[in-house]
Amino acid sequence: MALIWLSPILFDGHKLKPYTSDGCSSFPDGTISQRSLWADCCFAHDIAYWQGGTKQQKTTVDENLAKCVSKTGSPHIAKLMLNGVKVGGSAYFPTSFRWGYGWHYPRTYQPLSSEEKQMIIDQLEKQQRVVEALQKRLLP
Repeated sequence: MALIWLSPILFDGHKLKPYTSDGCSSFPDGTISQRSLWADCCFAHDIAYWQGGTKQQKTTVDENLAKCVSKTGSPHIAKLMLNGVKVGGSAYFPTSFRWGYGWHYPRTYQPLSSEEKQMIIDQLEKQQRVVEALQKRLLP
């Protein structure tokens, strides 16, 4: 009986959820005067977090976020964000913004397989087509 109850978890664990982003998660996307100043940095960071991967990849992604935010003229904010994602973005927390949040929890730090990489590419290409279709409809 327990196996039947656990089967969705056991057999659906390698399914990739569609990419989502909440911008800078629990942090502002920018300043009061420039409300989305570093939002693009956070969106790029979210794509990597959605995919997950190794601990070294997470470290690199987090450092790239800090570099991106620092380039907006906000080096102190960059350091604050870096410290936040180092702790709060752990793969071990069952949050919606954890490392590897595109995969069912728990997914720890591990390399992506060739099959998983293809799933990521397929998902991103699908979403790109949706964005392009919306742009054609909404923009003259």
